[in-house]
Amino acid sequence: MAETLRLVLTTANYNYIKDGVALTLNRLVAWLGQHDVEVMVVAPQAKTPAFVHEGRLEAVRSFPIPFRGEYRIGLPIGPNLAAKIRAFNPHLFHIASPEFTGHSALRLARDMERPVVASYHTRFDTYLQYYHLDFLRAALNRSERALYDNCEHLYVPSFSMMDELRAAGMAGDNMRLWARGVDHERFTPAKRSRDWRQAHGIADDDVLIAYAGRLVAEKNMALMSRVFSALDAKPGPQRTILLGDGPEAGWMRKAMPNTVFAGFLHGDDLATAYASSDIFFFPSISETFGNVTLEAMASGLPAVTADAAGSRSLVREGETGFLVDASREDIMIDRLTQLVADPQMRSRFGARARDVALAEYDWDKIFSGLLADYREAVAGFRTRG
Repeated sequence: MAETLRLVLTTANYNYIKDGVALTLNRLVAWLGQHDVEVMVVAPQAKTPAFVHEGRLEAVRSFPIPFRGEYRIGLPIGPNLAAKIRAFNPHLFHIASPEFTGHSALRLARDMERPVVASYHTRFDTYLQYYHLDFLRAALNRSERALYDNCEHLYVPSFSMMDELRAAGMAGDNMRLWARGVDHERFTPAKRSRDWRQAHGIADDDVLIAYAGRLVAEKNMALMSRVFSALDAKPGPQRTILLGDGPEAGWMRKAMPNTVFAGFLHGDDLATAYASSDIFFFPSISETFGNVTLEAMASGLPAVTADAAGSRSLVREGETGFLVDASREDIMIDRLTQLVADPQMRSRFGARARDVALAEYDWDKIFSGLLADYREAVAGFRTRG
């Protein structure tokens, strides 16, 4: 029997915002707990958690991010928390966010003579442009390189994201693929619901174009608004819907009066919304992996997305959907209009998208590969030591 591992996982958000990173890490901790791995999670906490988290969570001091107060930045690990970590006596540290907490975890791991791995979840460099903070890009890249270059492994969610990291001069030989999975039973075309469509004012012959995700600037909501407004102004059966909520919702409701705002959905409600839609649209260029795009694919939807790292490894051009340069909203509109007008293409692309999601994105297989990488990192560190 393999040795039971003890893992310290640091992250900027584990339970106070229900985003893709937090949900992925919670799923990972639950799976590890079933496979002989004890996990201590170190992360900021808020007064009101968004959901019940998995596993043991230890709070680190933090402060709200300027302009985006719902998110927090973790501060360095203090003496009391460091003492708890030492008592836990981990075999391995996994850093899931490159903020102050992550850098201090690297220093603590060195002091304890423990190996460190990291995972790349968020393209913070692309966030900066949406908040007029591009002048911080060089400093951010230096900080990330200082962290990732000192890890045994850097787990990256797609080969296309690996290429972009290499082009930016970050990491290299230590990069490993850690993709994401999808719940094939929850996200399925079988959950299509006429009642759900009618409840949202969608007629049987309407072609519903859906976006899913938080309504935040870094997901390219300005482009989303322009594309959906243009589609809503065109003659034809197309309708648009946003499956999500966020700080940009106020101005978007005014700018997009013909778009349905369904609000934040999760679980089976979200699965029903996907399956009851006809086309998926995702304009974000800030994703490292398109979790919502994969959920839409598993639900049998063709997708039109920005040609960016998060979608490039998922969407197969002309086979499951279309990839379009984010600067060409005219082509995005044309591709969406093309799918609206061609039900056979929608059906063919959607069926193929479902096949790809089922064949290549299984959570158990993906987590098993990550656990094997964990054990390799520990064994390699011990051998060198």
